[in-house]
Amino acid sequence: MKKKTNLGLKIICLNRKASFNYFFEDIYEAGIVLKGSEIKSVRNGKVNIADSYAVEKNGEIFLINSHISSYKQASYSNHNPIDERKLLLNKKEINKLIGKMQREGFTLIPTKMYFKKGKAKIQIAVAKGKKKYDKRQSIKRRDWNRDKARYVRKTS
Repeated sequence: MKKKTNLGLKIICLNRKASFNYFFEDIYEAGIVLKGSEIKSVRNGKVNIADSYAVEKNGEIFLINSHISSYKQASYSNHNPIDERKLLLNKKEINKLIGKMQREGFTLIPTKMYFKKGKAKIQIAVAKGKKKYDKRQSIKRRDWNRDKARYVRKTS
């Protein structure tokens, strides 16, 4: 019997620097409101969420500074590549996120964008920024793990 491993997820893009620059507290999955030409570009993989973040406006969460390239075949009905995009979350989740952002100084960082059962989803993390010494500690730990793996490989 074959096991299902993918569970219908098709990853579009990752924010690899997010885990290096931030400590993650919680991770949420949100839908994203896209126009027709935007979803065509997303399906082609023309997305960049490296410098993006999410903010609260009028009781809703919006994704800022994400870049979805324009779709060439859309001609006159094309979208703005750097535009605010609304994230779809439950009211309870939105209130929880707003409270954490205002009281505890957290920020919302997108970690990856993917398709789940044909719908575009984005994974956002409630994160706190790392200081320079935390980043140096991460580099040191990563280098040590790499060297440790080399030593084990040489001895076996």
